Amino acid sequence: MARRGLHITGDPAADELLNTDGLALLIGMLLDQQVSMEWAFRAPFTLRDRLGGTLDARAIVDAGPEVLVEMFCAKPALHRYPAVMANRAYELCRVVVDRYDGDAARIWKRVRSGEELYRRVRELPGFGEEKAKIFVALLAKRRGVTPAGWEQCAGAFADDTPRSAADVDGPASLERVREWKRIQKKAGKSKQD
Repeated sequence: MARRGLHITGDPAADELLNTDGLALLIGMLLDQQVSMEWAFRAPFTLRDRLGGTLDARAIVDAGPEVLVEMFCAKPALHRYPAVMANRAYELCRVVVDRYDGDAARIWKRVRSGEELYRRVRELPGFGEEKAKIFVALLAKRRGVTPAGWEQCAGAFADDTPRSAADVDGPASLERVREWKRIQKKAGKSKQD
């Protein structure tokens, strides 16, 4: 049986933050592009440390985007494109503050349907169609957030094929996702095929 929660960074403390802090999980998912999954999902833990031990959307917004850019660009950088991703993370935090009163988990708490969940996630800065589907699947598979119809909204990411971060519960499953992606790439297929 798969472990509940996301176990992806190789660092138990960083994984614990992802599994207990909605903003950390959102930022990790936002950063999961053009870098390894471990790097993307470990970044919120490093960012929290750089921000003085708290990861708070309201404090980030109040500090301004320049502070976040500085934190992302400090060595080691939090992403391959640290300034660009810092600005996206800042805009994400702004939405969390403006629409969800600073509580990222309110995006998925008490949603009535998969459609509502998908719509909320899709409206977030940096969450295109595929990333939104993956995040809906991640919430279902790793957090137990399963409103009616989530499977249809997550599409192929709802199945048992190890194709994304939603399917990672440890090192073995991370390697299975990587192998599946290698095969897809070699065959010229997408993650949704």
